[in-house]
Amino acid sequence: MILGVDELKFMYRNQGILEDIAFSINEGEIVAILGPNGVGKTTLLKCLNRILVPKQGVVSVCGDAITSLDLMEVARRIGYVPQRVETGRLTGFDAVLLGRRPHIGWDITGKDLRIVEAAFRKFGINHLRLHYIDEMSGGELQMIAIARAFVQEPKILLLDEPTSALDLKNQVEILHKIQEIVSEHSIAVVMTMHDLNTALRYADRFILLKDRSIHICGDRSVITAEEIEAVYGVPVMIGEISGVPCVIPRCLCNGNGRKEKIPEERVGSTYVRNT
Repeated sequence: MILGVDELKFMYRNQGILEDIAFSINEGEIVAILGPNGVGKTTLLKCLNRILVPKQGVVSVCGDAITSLDLMEVARRIGYVPQRVETGRLTGFDAVLLGRRPHIGWDITGKDLRIVEAAFRKFGINHLRLHYIDEMSGGELQMIAIARAFVQEPKILLLDEPTSALDLKNQVEILHKIQEIVSEHSIAVVMTMHDLNTALRYADRFILLKDRSIHICGDRSVITAEEIEAVYGVPVMIGEISGVPCVIPRCLCNGNGRKEKIPEERVGSTYVRNT
């Protein structure tokens, strides 16, 4: 177990946000945290990284309670990419190099530079090396932020909506790179997502939040039409395309703005599971 969470509870002022959160993650896993807006996905991610301090409960990383680690050690074990990345007058290269800070002693070494160079190649962002990050598009900035977290050489990567600012091509590329990183470096990735179909394609396990707690947790088998409707309040069908599950809403608006229920025969070549 690389990450463990036990009886975690978090409150903003006197308002309960998360209650009785418990799960564990092993190395080599990609875990997607799912749920409606405002359910606490980002809050949970920040609790895992000690950005927010839970009211109760324990978060452990590699067997150590995160509260027992100093901030530099937390940064050596956990890389974090927020939804909104702060900008400044830094080049892309310098921004990524900042990810080496938890490992730098008296000065930057050749090893640090080699790791940063390798990250630019791996993520295909060499063209951004000398661009200023405050002049980059949202998608370019997101790629730089993920590369910066990667060069920390963490055991766990926490990604908050990692594809929200990316076009389709870059979504596919970055999530494929994340899969490669997990496989090659035996780390774990925890990411919040809104797109259920993207999560089903790239994640190994899923945590669905509802009413301040975990509604259900597990592999693809837990993603059923009934559970999705229970969490999101939307009736769906679960299809399958090339062996990958696909969530299809059962209601669409017709030309008059009225909702109509999609008959299963209109799903086309998609195979629909009766779940």
